[in-house]
Amino acid sequence: MKPLVVVIVGPTASGKTKLSIELAKRFDGEIISADSMQIYRRMNIGTAKPTEEETFGIPHHLMDFLEPTEEYTLKQYLEDANRCVQDILSRNKLPILVGGTGLYVSSFLNNLTLSEEPVDESYRAALENDYEKLGGEVMLSRLSEIDPELAARLFPKDKKRILRGLEVFHNTGITQSEQNRRAMEQESPYQFLCFGLTAEDRAVLYQRIDQRVETMMEAGLLEEVRLLQDIPCSRTARQAIGYRQFDSYFAGETSLEEVVDQIKKESRNYAKRQLTWFRREKRIQWFSVDLLNFDNILNSCCERIAKHIEVWYNNK
Repeated sequence: MKPLVVVIVGPTASGKTKLSIELAKRFDGEIISADSMQIYRRMNIGTAKPTEEETFGIPHHLMDFLEPTEEYTLKQYLEDANRCVQDILSRNKLPILVGGTGLYVSSFLNNLTLSEEPVDESYRAALENDYEKLGGEVMLSRLSEIDPELAARLFPKDKKRILRGLEVFHNTGITQSEQNRRAMEQESPYQFLCFGLTAEDRAVLYQRIDQRVETMMEAGLLEEVRLLQDIPCSRTARQAIGYRQFDSYFAGETSLEEVVDQIKKESRNYAKRQLTWFRREKRIQWFSVDLLNFDNILNSCCERIAKHIEVWYNNK
């Protein structure tokens, strides 16, 4: 049997962190983050990074290790995630991959391997300029003419992924969808148990998101963002919800209350996109946080992991 990797996904504010830590405590596990913004140092409150107390001493990998000025690619993430899994397994511990960045998770589950490709900085800058001038709908339409399969999975606000799809084709002459098909020809060396957190009643999830934003503000999000103002953040870091929305506030164009409302709205929209992305993955067993209490969800996950481990040892 292949070694086990537990995967926990779901939209923002669904409770992934708490569940992953409780599972890690019970099964001697270590956590690998699959969050494209928690990789950055000094971006703690706005990315809902768990505090030292909240981790209960459970090791967390691929979190808080880059400066906001640094770029980080999917290729780098997959290489780092595989390295972390191998390291955790070598110490006879359970790897638990946790996060809401769908591209990271699905690429890892499908054993995507990416090769180096040439970079055309002038074309990249032109794409950024076109997106700002023409808008997401026009750029998504442009992508659909080249790679309709990829475009069908994206939304006009998925700026990074839209531009990436256009850039990949420009640089290589092969669509990103075709590259992904070729890259997933080799089966993953791991076996996965995938758990997803959701809410049957979206209003419950949105309420949790709104409350999280309020908690972030009370914890000092404004000051955290203020300290990042003079740093030339990377293209990736600039996409973080909870940070860029303050630009208009610091420019004196909007009130703090309006910024908070905008963060809540964009976080809710992001949660919708996360759910749409993850619903395509048939390996996920879903739990509704509004229908089941936390202990029910935790016990169900524990039962499945324990059963898998028992089968593993019986077949060794």
